[in-house]
Amino acid sequence: MKYSLAPMEGITGYTYRRAFESCFGPMDQYYTPFLSPNSARSFMKREQKEVEPAHNADLPVVPQLLTRNAEDFLWASERLAEYGYKEVNLNLGCPSGTVAAKGKGSGFLSFPEELDLFLEKVFRESPLPVSIKTRIGRNADEEFPRLLAIYRKYPISLLIVHPRIQKDFYKVPPRREPFRLAMQDSPFPVCYNGDIFCREDYEELISEFPDLDMVMLGRGILVNPGLLRELRGGAPAAKAELREFHERLLDGYVEEFRGDRNLLYRMKELWTYFRYSFEEPERCRRLVRKAGNLAEYRAAVNEIFHMETVRPTGGFSFGK
Repeated sequence: MKYSLAPMEGITGYTYRRAFESCFGPMDQYYTPFLSPNSARSFMKREQKEVEPAHNADLPVVPQLLTRNAEDFLWASERLAEYGYKEVNLNLGCPSGTVAAKGKGSGFLSFPEELDLFLEKVFRESPLPVSIKTRIGRNADEEFPRLLAIYRKYPISLLIVHPRIQKDFYKVPPRREPFRLAMQDSPFPVCYNGDIFCREDYEELISEFPDLDMVMLGRGILVNPGLLRELRGGAPAAKAELREFHERLLDGYVEEFRGDRNLLYRMKELWTYFRYSFEEPERCRRLVRKAGNLAEYRAAVNEIFHMETVRPTGGFSFGK
């Protein structure tokens, strides 16, 4: 089985990837939070930092692009090839309402004819292999067969399927039947993404799809950074390991950001998920939320790791 880390905007950037790899890797593939290429033919400062080769040295990183303009996609692919990347990923899965309203991410799925023309140009001219991360439709599961027929016209290096529609966001369980369609007689490799929070979730998935050999992990890793090791048959993460990971990540953000504001924003966003590693997630949330500067944040974290108990293996499930 091969494992990849899902792109999570505002969380799984290069600082997170490096901290995770040093504590709980190796991961077979990391996908960057999406970059938005545009007619200015330059990455924003934040995006440039994300794909700077030095920030991803020795990591198997795939940049992800969010656009519905083929020329912008091709420009970005050329630049990324110059940086030494070996693959680029197209985001057709982002469920954000503002993104979808612009016809990007999962919003692009509402325009299959335009999407087909986009892919035809991209696969004809891209200097890099192209993988796709997709939802199964914008409004209904029934959209997926047509989308799948379009995908199968092109030499996709990997199709990553998150079997929800855009309007689901993350509120309903992933649907397995549309994913089964993607697995049947597929001309390209297929990867599953969606709601793998513990080994039991993984084993249930594999029992249903025994030929599956690639999964993408997202929120499950943010809740439990030791999940990858558990899926590989290893021991759950101990509290000391979780603390070490947290400290490496915090040190990385101290180096990355000037001042406390952006640093605290990133760490508090992480705790939206990470709090479920502990028996009292609401108490963790309250302690972290009150922190107004780095010193207060460190004090809150010290209290959490001193007082809280790590949830047992198999107990991890976001929001429960």
